[in-house]
Amino acid sequence: MKRIIVTFLMVSLVAVSAFAGGSAEEEDGTYEVAYIARAQADSFAAWLANAVLEEAENYPNIELTLFDGQASDDVQNGMIENAIVNQFDAIIIQPNNGESQRPYAEQVVEAGIVLITTNARIAGIDGGSSVDADPYEQAAVQARAAIEQVPQGANVVVLNGPPGNFHADERRVAWGEEFFEKRPDVTIVGEQIANWNKAEAMALMEDWVQANDQIDAIISMNDNMAAGALEVVRDDPAFADILSYGVDGTAEAVLLIKDGVMTSTTLQSAYDLAENILATTDKLLRGVEDQIDINIDTPMVNSDNVDQYIEMHERAGAL
Repeated sequence: MKRIIVTFLMVSLVAVSAFAGGSAEEEDGTYEVAYIARAQADSFAAWLANAVLEEAENYPNIELTLFDGQASDDVQNGMIENAIVNQFDAIIIQPNNGESQRPYAEQVVEAGIVLITTNARIAGIDGGSSVDADPYEQAAVQARAAIEQVPQGANVVVLNGPPGNFHADERRVAWGEEFFEKRPDVTIVGEQIANWNKAEAMALMEDWVQANDQIDAIISMNDNMAAGALEVVRDDPAFADILSYGVDGTAEAVLLIKDGVMTSTTLQSAYDLAENILATTDKLLRGVEDQIDINIDTPMVNSDNVDQYIEMHERAGAL
């Protein structure tokens, strides 16, 4: 059976030096690949990491080691440095903050190691590859729907991802251009960074509910934060008609949509990302291609089509 290693401590990366491949195929015909996740406490990052692990089972020539970046730039950057020292054949990075990870990702390429960045890509690295989705379009799909759904004179709250994160920044730009500029009647009564985190979003929503009698919509840059905000008002009849928008299409989000609690989300399929990440890694390691950049599709998920996405998660064992 093919070996897949899961570890969560940065120091443990040093211990895998015995597995190092030195940017060449191992003597036993396998490649050593490091996958450095943003944070296993993040629901989407965990979904993606699990999907990558499962997809790696389909590649007998790849031995994948998973590392948890713990939502910390310092931790992630240290892991990247150690993966270079340990001469992994490929390093896949899901950045916490792309600009903070950029110089370390560039060192991967300079060391002659295959580099892939994902969710979100770090653009403009010569020799680096990427597998991602278009974050502007992910949010724009929601914003265009909200134009017609959010009532006139609405009060809304906005939950943002980490500053400097490509997906967080571009999704907020899309909401600005596709919704707020076109709906000047809408008032933002609360907007804060919740770092993709459900608990942080809950704390912010508790403050906003105390400060505002009327909140008509939750505009969130991901599903995890939207779910946290909804948890606060779910049993409050004063907010029975609140709208809520997210991105990711997580198992939790599709169930909330099915229950009529969440309005809609945009699917960012971790299954599609994982399939493309492993296929890209395999091609690059075998020299089939020198550089690959892929965007997956970003379909709307709402009450009209949510059943098919529930079935998707059920087939994958996530529900």
